[in-house]
Amino acid sequence: MINTKNNMKKLYLDDIRMPVDSFSYTGNIIYNEKDWVIVRDYDEFCAAIKFDEFECISFDHDLADEHYRDSMYDPDEHYSTYYDDGTFTEKTGYDCARWLVEYCMDGNKPLPQFLVHSMNPVGKKNIEGLLSNFQKFRKGI
Repeated sequence: MINTKNNMKKLYLDDIRMPVDSFSYTGNIIYNEKDWVIVRDYDEFCAAIKFDEFECISFDHDLADEHYRDSMYDPDEHYSTYYDDGTFTEKTGYDCARWLVEYCMDGNKPLPQFLVHSMNPVGKKNIEGLLSNFQKFRKGI
């Protein structure tokens, strides 16, 4: 459960939407709060994390037009192969999550609380899995 105290520093990663847009399909009231820092791509995400500490980060997966494919909604397609075959030239929210894990490991920093508001079910699952596994790893240290 995400702590929703109003003065919590929150970062919202999404190329198009605003936090309030995510409330409409997640139902999570945290997206109605006004004090989100909004970043639109990988470079802005990394810069924001290096500049400030955030207690909560909400991730979108698809951060560029090339990421929007019908196959992301088709359970018989393998959307994740686009990562491996070099189809994507732009970084995704998953790339941001991987960078965050490395940043936390290298700097011995805690992983902020996280949400994934992506409407891409495969991308959402991948980001949640990566960050949850890192949390479990950290607890085992």
